[in-house]
Amino acid sequence: MRRLRWPLLLPALPVIVAVAAALLAPWVAPASPTSGNLAARLRPPAWISGGSGTRLLGTDLLGRDLLSRLIWGARISLLIALAATVLGAVVGSLIGLVSGYYRGRIDRVVTKLIDVQLAFPFVLLAIAVIAVAGASIPVLVIVLAIGSWVGHARIIRGLVLSLRERDYVQAARALGADTPRILFRHLLPEILSVILILATFDVGRIIILESTLSFLGLGVQPPTPSWGSDLRDAAAYVRQAWWTSVFPGLAIMVVVLGVNLVGDALRDALDPRTQSRARA
Repeated sequence: MRRLRWPLLLPALPVIVAVAAALLAPWVAPASPTSGNLAARLRPPAWISGGSGTRLLGTDLLGRDLLSRLIWGARISLLIALAATVLGAVVGSLIGLVSGYYRGRIDRVVTKLIDVQLAFPFVLLAIAVIAVAGASIPVLVIVLAIGSWVGHARIIRGLVLSLRERDYVQAARALGADTPRILFRHLLPEILSVILILATFDVGRIIILESTLSFLGLGVQPPTPSWGSDLRDAAAYVRQAWWTSVFPGLAIMVVVLGVNLVGDALRDALDPRTQSRARA
């Protein structure tokens, strides 16, 4: 395994900053993210005429401190993304592991299920689930996990289909090892690096999906701060108060870019095929 190259990790600094802000939000946020002051609504950032030094990034349409909402929004958005990523990765990897190993009827059922979900628009699925279960953070996590398990299942299934014919698996089967031992002792360690790489890329994708659902009113509900809901609130004030939409949009863009660059670095470090091409 090669060491992670620091030049590739440097752009991931925004991710570190976002995670630190999320963890330390009660201490680093300059004001309450939900308390507004209509007398100070749509105040510009501190470096623009009319801005205030106590509101560095300005205020939104309700007079809430935008910097505080970005910091607390990082906590909500990253928590949802990580929870949905872990749930989707665990479920999808287990399904792909079982499907690829057993093949036959189980594999056919899983393959058809994957095809059906890929053919069904995710937003319609989210609307249907949220309409039945209601809009809440746990429901949002489940909806996002439902949308992410398919990618893990397809890739892990393909890997296991080839790994199950390897000599060490055949030897373990000949020695009488039971199926759970073969799956979790011999096959799972071989695909852990792939699962980690897929999960890293999934974090960025789910941040965008969560922001999209919140923007449509299907995700995080007011007054809980999130980057997507901040964009929704700012949609009608793009020309009048550009900062209310630019800063949440920049937060999403920079953090997702950083997460994807971390995924690239992990792929370079953990993927044997990438390492062999680099040596060549």
